[in-house]
Amino acid sequence: MALIWPRCVDADYCQLFPPEGMFREATAWIEPGDGRARVVLTNPRQTASIVFGGTALTLSRDTSAAYANGIATSKLPRLAWLGLLGGREVGRRSGVYLLEDYVSDKRPVVMIHGLGSSPLVWARLSNAIWGDPELASHYQVWHVVYQTNAPLLITRLRVQNMLDRAWEILDPEDDDVARDHMVLVGHSMGGVLSRLLVSDSGDVLWNAAFKVVPEAIKASAHDLSLVRGIFQFESYPGITRAIFLAAPHRGAPAAASWWGRLSQVLVGRRAQEMRSLQKVASRQPHSVVDGVRQSYLQARLNSISTLQTFQPVRAASESLLPIKGVRYHSIVAVKPGSHPPGDGAVPVSSAELEGATSTTYVQGGHGLPMNDDAVADVLRILRESLHERPGSDPTGPR
Repeated sequence: MALIWPRCVDADYCQLFPPEGMFREATAWIEPGDGRARVVLTNPRQTASIVFGGTALTLSRDTSAAYANGIATSKLPRLAWLGLLGGREVGRRSGVYLLEDYVSDKRPVVMIHGLGSSPLVWARLSNAIWGDPELASHYQVWHVVYQTNAPLLITRLRVQNMLDRAWEILDPEDDDVARDHMVLVGHSMGGVLSRLLVSDSGDVLWNAAFKVVPEAIKASAHDLSLVRGIFQFESYPGITRAIFLAAPHRGAPAAASWWGRLSQVLVGRRAQEMRSLQKVASRQPHSVVDGVRQSYLQARLNSISTLQTFQPVRAASESLLPIKGVRYHSIVAVKPGSHPPGDGAVPVSSAELEGATSTTYVQGGHGLPMNDDAVADVLRILRESLHERPGSDPTGPR
């Protein structure tokens, strides 16, 4: 059975569940009683079997029915595309969402979707985890919802803040086992965001955008703090593994094609954070690198423009790799007949990443979250990580 009820409103953790409501699987059976029967419901994840009439019975379960109901009622597919064009509703829904009750010692698998997409793209992978007893007992699924029209580095900062808020609610003491065993799974632009979340920027991005040190910038404390947060950051704590699916780490040439240029015009440019960057560029235009000055002055950057291969700050970000201690994996799609080799949107050369613990090539297009071979490889990585020795070498076969 699928149990469905409205999202709670009486506690902070309620905001970590989908607005459409809360959906949980259940198994029900009928037991005879004194003159009347009774219906019993239980969570099969917590109660795998019962004893009835002296006989042990294994409970049947359906790990996907509850989530399927949630998908059927979700408005996210439409809102995601509207959000790419500048619609604000998906932005109001932005956040980290739990698809099951939080467990303090289960590893969160944080899934980050790509451009114009939504967490519903993770249906197959999420169901595969819930349907595997070993994985379901060690991992909990978290989905990130974000508006995909903002510049890449601004979105990275937003996702960082979303994760911070989730942990403030779930683990205010900062001592749960789950906090130090996070896994990121990112598709397309979400894969690039995942890489940036496990990297230290140092001064690489700042120097690609500005000619002066931060201390020389004349701006309000708020504007300077925000701009520094966009260009200077450290790896998000507690992440031990990252999996990148069809991620354009070296940019997406399609973003500079005719339809990419058209998309750049159509995609919204309402990122509020750009106002702070615009103020800084307006006050000290000669402190900004020539190649980006005009776009900052006009606040005209969006997600498409920051994926273009020649964009200076994006190009500088190529050198940022996950920090030592974070194992990372690339899953690369190859579409037969594609030139250059790739999935039709992201070339193989852009999706590959040096130093990866594993790189898996699968046949198909860009939609890897729905590719059976790609999903199987993510499951393989999750299983292997459960059996690795603590402190073992994070690098492996290339």
